[in-house]
Amino acid sequence: MKNYKLQTMKKGLIFLILIVTLPIMRLTAQNANFEKLNAYKVGFFTKKLNLTSQEAEKFWPIYNEYQKQKNLLQVDKISIIRDFNQSESTLSDSQLSDMGDKLIADVAQESSLAVTLHKKLKEVLPPAKVIRFYQAENQYKAQLLEELQGAKQQQGGKQQIRPNQRRNF
Repeated sequence: MKNYKLQTMKKGLIFLILIVTLPIMRLTAQNANFEKLNAYKVGFFTKKLNLTSQEAEKFWPIYNEYQKQKNLLQVDKISIIRDFNQSESTLSDSQLSDMGDKLIADVAQESSLAVTLHKKLKEVLPPAKVIRFYQAENQYKAQLLEELQGAKQQQGGKQQIRPNQRRNF
């Protein structure tokens, strides 16, 4: 009987350790992926924009703040849409109207952020690099999407490798 209790306690302890450590391991893996992605982004933009060290020193704080604010707006919009999807049938017209107003306010704020970013970029980069930034941003999104689709195909066993396809992260 004593041996049974000891075995049960060991199993319980192992289970508890797994429950505690798995989320930590997952966060660590996500953080490592985020760091890889961020390093890739820095390299991508620095190369595409041909930033000097002085330009990079001024550019990255501006861009990072812009991304931070834009991400907060994205999270807010996703939250509103999720709330709508989960409770559409129980929301009043007034609540739905408020949700629509909040969504469009977030869109307007995103536009305002873009205008502010443009003004700040013009202060630290030559005009050609500002335009190149917008090109690079679109290229980065397209390449990232291609990479994600390739990874998804690889998981499904249907990967088609193209000659120019790169796997950097």
